[in-house]
Parts: sequence; structure tokens; C-alpha cells
Amino acid sequence: MNIFENIPTLENENFLLRKVEEDDLEDLRVVYSDKNALPFFNSDGCDGDIFFYDTLQKMLDALSFWRYSYDHRWFARLSIVDKSASVVIGTIELCYRVSEDIFNKAGILRLDVRSDYEKEDSLYEILTLIVPRAYELIGCEEIITKAPAYAVDRIRAIQNFGFEKSDHFLIGGRDGYAYNGYWTLRKR
Repeated sequence: MNIFENIPTLENENFLLRKVEEDDLEDLRVVYSDKNALPFFNSDGCDGDIFFYDTLQKMLDALSFWRYSYDHRWFARLSIVDKSASVVIGTIELCYRVSEDIFNKAGILRLDVRSDYEKEDSLYEILTLIVPRAYELIGCEEIITKAPAYAVDRIRAIQNFGFEKSDHFLIGGRDGYAYNGYWTLRKR
């Protein structure tokens, strides 16, 4: 399955992952204006965008860019829905990376959640929905994700899932900047 042909709907008892919809606008504005969540968002190589959208217009502009990027096969974003609260609590981005560094042909997984969901158990449960399918969805043999040293719950969740800390830097395609804090998981 190719995520650019069809965005799947994935769910378990607590969470639902699905295509981002325009009706998600207000919930996503809450996520992306959460200053306590902001330090956990991975904006490496995003041309200065730090994913802070504190107005509906900024969030709408981001949604438009996400749609444009999906249409051009740059990346795909899925909304994360907390099923018990019926609210979007974040997004997952998947993208296939073409580069000249060690992470060439890897899939990047960006996981953005509200700060009250930046907990080991919630993050792990969300990862169980997407990681096993991510290899197939974007056609890669390795998934990378960022977890800075201060992201203690996130690090525990990805370690429990099997990710290993990389000693290598991700080199930004446009800016050439060396980004650290990446963890990798090879397809089993």
C-alpha cells in the first residue's frame, strides 16, 4: 500500500489515525498553539517553520500546505483522534527521505501531540498503530524519529518499541544543518 494512493484509517481501543480533515481545524489549533508541546515537535529541515500556529488562519494555512505537500507526494499527515474524548490530539507525518547522508531512503516519522498526551503509554500506543505499517506505506526499510534528550517519556516509548539511538546527524537538504537526536528502527 502506498500512502499517496490511499491514507489508511488505523485504530485500536483508544486512538484512531486517519486523514487530516478540515473539521480538525480547531482541535489542531489547540495542539499547535500548546507552548508546552512545542519543544517536542520535530521541525528539522522545515525552512524555519516551528509548527506554532496560534490562530485559526495560521492553522488553516498549515492545513493547506499539508494538502499541497500530500498532492505533490512530499509527505502525508494523519490526525490522531482520542476516541473516548472525540477530539484530535495531534498528527503523525510520514515522509520518504532522499538525501546524501546516512538516513537516505529512510522514512521519517514525526509525531506531534498535545502536551497532556506526551506520556510514555499514550505515545507507545500511538506508535503501535503506525510503525508496523509505515514501512509499507512509504516504501522504506528503516524508520527514523526524533526524540531530544529532554523528551524522557518519548524516549522510553520509542525504546520500548525497539528504536535505537543513532550517533549520526541528519543533514538538512536545503540548509546543510546537522540535526541530532534521531532514533532508528529497521524493518524486521
